[in-house]
Amino acid sequence: MYQILLVEDDLKICDVINTYFLSRSDNQLKLNIIHNGNDALNALYENQYDLVLLDIMLPGADGFQICKSIRENNDTPIIFLTARGLEEDILRGYDLGCDDYIVKPFSLATLYAKVNALLNRTKGTVINNELTAGNVKLNPRSMNVYLDGNVIDLPHKEFLILKVLLENKGAVVSRDNLIVRIWGYDYDGDERILDNHIKKLRNALGKEGSRIKTVIRRGYKIID
Repeated sequence: MYQILLVEDDLKICDVINTYFLSRSDNQLKLNIIHNGNDALNALYENQYDLVLLDIMLPGADGFQICKSIRENNDTPIIFLTARGLEEDILRGYDLGCDDYIVKPFSLATLYAKVNALLNRTKGTVINNELTAGNVKLNPRSMNVYLDGNVIDLPHKEFLILKVLLENKGAVVSRDNLIVRIWGYDYDGDERILDNHIKKLRNALGKEGSRIKTVIRRGYKIID
């Protein structure tokens, strides 16, 4: 059973979506419904969800703020459900890291299909499987990193860098790709900050840190 967070202040829409999802014979989705943006941020801090359905215009924190907060911490799939259909809003949603953007009114069947397709696409690589390289393991669901079987604490940026490298194990991840994935498209700071975080990550992994290789003029990769 997948845990879905629906953040929507329109009670009728919440009821319609929940009723439709429950009516499906193949339903493996459990909706957790919250009507206030600030309450949603608290819930996201305290709980792990498999996917978030997110309105933009909310009391408290708006949907854009919530999306940004999620992306600063993890790769939980996000689908915007909103009446804001202007191109600038849609582009902003994708810039902040959403996976899909659905404008109201929408088809319940289409929404259900999109949710299942997104979960099916991510559950094998993001939700269920541990990512490994040598004696380093990362569990994307629990967000725990293990070194020689023991949990270690990594600062958030180092965790994200390690996750991206493990998701692309054996392949070179360009510096630009890493910067965009970790700091966002609009980052215009010193690129050397990435090198500093790579150094800290290697130190945190001890002897296993040597698995992170620098590929000159290209980027970084992690190997078994």
